Amino acid sequence: MSTTVLIVDDDPVQRRLTESMVRRLGFEARVAENGLDGLNALRAGGEIDVVLLDMVMPGGLDGLGVMAEMRKSGIDTPVIVQTSNGSIDAVVNAMRAGAVDFVVKPAGAERLQVSIKNALRVDQLEEEVRRMRRRASGALGFKDLTSKSPDMDRVMRLAERSAKSNIPVLIEGESGVGKEVLARAIQGSGERRGKPFVTVNCGAIPDNLVESTLFGHEKGAFTGATERHAGKFVEASGGTLFLDEIGELPLDAQVKLLRALQEGEVDPVGGKRSVRVDIRLISATNRSLLDLVKQGKFREDLYYRLNVFPMTLPPLRARREDIPDLARSFCARFAAEEGKRLRGISSEAMALLTRYPWPGNVRQLENALFRAVVLADGDELSVSEFPQIAAQVEGFDVRIPPLPSQPMLPAGGLEPVREIVRVEVRDPHAMSLVVEDTSEMKTMEEVEAEVIRFALQFYRGRMSEVSRRLGIGRSTLYRKLKDLGLDGDDKQDEAAA
Repeated sequence: MSTTVLIVDDDPVQRRLTESMVRRLGFEARVAENGLDGLNALRAGGEIDVVLLDMVMPGGLDGLGVMAEMRKSGIDTPVIVQTSNGSIDAVVNAMRAGAVDFVVKPAGAERLQVSIKNALRVDQLEEEVRRMRRRASGALGFKDLTSKSPDMDRVMRLAERSAKSNIPVLIEGESGVGKEVLARAIQGSGERRGKPFVTVNCGAIPDNLVESTLFGHEKGAFTGATERHAGKFVEASGGTLFLDEIGELPLDAQVKLLRALQEGEVDPVGGKRSVRVDIRLISATNRSLLDLVKQGKFREDLYYRLNVFPMTLPPLRARREDIPDLARSFCARFAAEEGKRLRGISSEAMALLTRYPWPGNVRQLENALFRAVVLADGDELSVSEFPQIAAQVEGFDVRIPPLPSQPMLPAGGLEPVREIVRVEVRDPHAMSLVVEDTSEMKTMEEVEAEVIRFALQFYRGRMSEVSRRLGIGRSTLYRKLKDLGLDGDDKQDEAAA
């Protein structure tokens, strides 16, 4: 979905001109005739990404008043102020009121485009920072998982219902779809918001350490137990325990996990008594637990204990509507981390990302954006920053800039450059002193011949210039050219002149 710009201006002529310009730049445009209409449009909760706001408007609600009301209503949509008065005081007042940029009417198309893209970049970065802070504090909510996909919307409605109780939740889905993020949103939207959120990757724990990792152990309980360890259940007490890849647990650990869930207490290895715990359990798997039950690799009673409130996250290829927002979010975060001044992603690159099937789902998209940001040289990510993806999508190719064409000598006495550039010097300021075939040093005559050939190419065959730069007389230069099989005369200088 393209970016939507809300234009708030009381001047009908200026409003139409700005609307036409915004649409030509590839953005969607909505208009409001005064500050009150613009504020109502923002409060309605529509998809508005940027506001182009006139500073001076009649009706008692000017640009500064609109921004003040936006702050009161908690609306953080970025605002670009535009006015015919470009004084320093007007700029300072607008920035203090919360504007991200300031343009003077009539603003040119290029200036307006840069301003909109900068506003989007700042907004995406600020939102990503806020999301990371909420995640770190255990307050990540479903508003942080906004999605335009109907399938994803159904999953989030289910998750919102589960967040209102402590019912065990089982999240199924392919690897990389964001199961842990959904689990954090469930916790951040329930009564355990801000409490501990402990993650355990069951597939990464050695079989002989599963019991100790989950339930803890006492000092000296086994070889290597040099100190007491509380265990993940105790760490998560009062909060949420997220067991990722639950299908990888060995059968003997499944028995003890079932008891811990039923009794609400754990038995540390080497401990003399049980420890009471109060946890909210959320499990996740990228495999079918029911198939594992049929194969005898997962306990049936534990399956029914975990599968109380199941939900399945769709893969990224089934919700392509979310790819642009995810890509822009990752781009903003990585650009800030890497110190890159990126305004965003080009429309062609975004079309490429949307068409790619993403077998690794959101995790693969995140890594692809990280690589692209690191490699980016310009101020916008293009198709050339995604070579592996472009090679797998029909209709896209990686356009590598062609090598600069070799300059031709002026028509005259010397051979074309293709005969002269046999000196294989990749760097014009460096020359190899070793013969490639024998790995021996070149003779003085060979070095001198290469220098003369290079000088002829560098100075376009201008004999006077070559003679002066090499510090030899013209007669000496012509004699050496003859020895090299290169005829030169004054016609080169005449043609160059």
